[in-house]
Amino acid sequence: MAAAQAVRAQRIPEWKVKEVKELTELAKKYRTIVLVDLTRVPTAQLQKLKKKLAKKLGDKAVMRVAKNTLFKIALRNAGIDPTPLEEYLTGTNMFIFTELNPYEVALILDKTYTTAPAKPGAVTETEIVIPAGDTGFKPGPIMSVFGKLKIPIRVQGGTIWVAKDSTVAKPGDTISPELASVLQKLGIEPLIVKLKPKVAYDEGVVIPGDQLRLDLGEYRSNVASAHMTALMLGVELGYPEPQVMEIALPIAARRALALAIEAGYVTDETAEYVIRAAIARVYAVIASLGDTAKELGIEPVSVPAVEEKPQKEESKEESAEEEEKKEASEEDLAAGLESLFGM
Repeated sequence: MAAAQAVRAQRIPEWKVKEVKELTELAKKYRTIVLVDLTRVPTAQLQKLKKKLAKKLGDKAVMRVAKNTLFKIALRNAGIDPTPLEEYLTGTNMFIFTELNPYEVALILDKTYTTAPAKPGAVTETEIVIPAGDTGFKPGPIMSVFGKLKIPIRVQGGTIWVAKDSTVAKPGDTISPELASVLQKLGIEPLIVKLKPKVAYDEGVVIPGDQLRLDLGEYRSNVASAHMTALMLGVELGYPEPQVMEIALPIAARRALALAIEAGYVTDETAEYVIRAAIARVYAVIASLGDTAKELGIEPVSVPAVEEKPQKEESKEESAEEEEKKEASEEDLAAGLESLFGM
């Protein structure tokens, strides 16, 4: 048995042993591992993306492209069960070891991209526009290709010019061989290449890639809604926090005033409102009685309007007459209240 193990160990290349050791140390050191799908990512674009990611992540993460089998061995050596991740360990993957939140890593990946030349059969995610100007092409068979693509052209100074900015593809369109050829000759790289996370392993929690993509607009809306709900709950409970009290105190004051008016509780602050409410109720009762009010000897009393500024000076006689009318009105009102409430 020992001899067989020794022979097996001799067959394992040194670079694999070294790779597993390094991956094991990374798995032990970092709390989060994000698996990134490299399927159909051209090598040239991958190198550009890794450089951009290295600048954004800095020393907060380590990126490694490794074989899936070696990664699984490293996880076991680090005391991590690779079983929950095995369904994702297919194809070519890059492993990001980091202390960052996995959602933050996914957001950085989504905002990091590069471009690639168009290929026949590829589906574009963005609108492709060929700008107006000199193409540098000599007149010839390629003019028919421009015509097929419905790109307006003219010949000027011995070269083909695009007459105006022309949209040749919209998001979701499949790139034709003719369009791919023209775009490549013009040096236009319309395809957007991003690295997409397959899954994240965060301190024992496995998060599938589709759950790592957050709609920030919806997330902000949900947070704002939760904040408002919590604030209103705090107001109802009278939770002693400055932000809550700023809203709760005016509401409490209004509710206290309404309760005092309803109960007829008279204080210096509530007297005016209580009396107004009582008079309004009296008038409402009189109005509901209709002709019966007259039979009971109850007559509605109207309060005379008071002018803000008299147009001319009133004589003493006029003032006395108005005072008598006012007193009479108040007496009538008091009499009406007595009749209504049996006082």
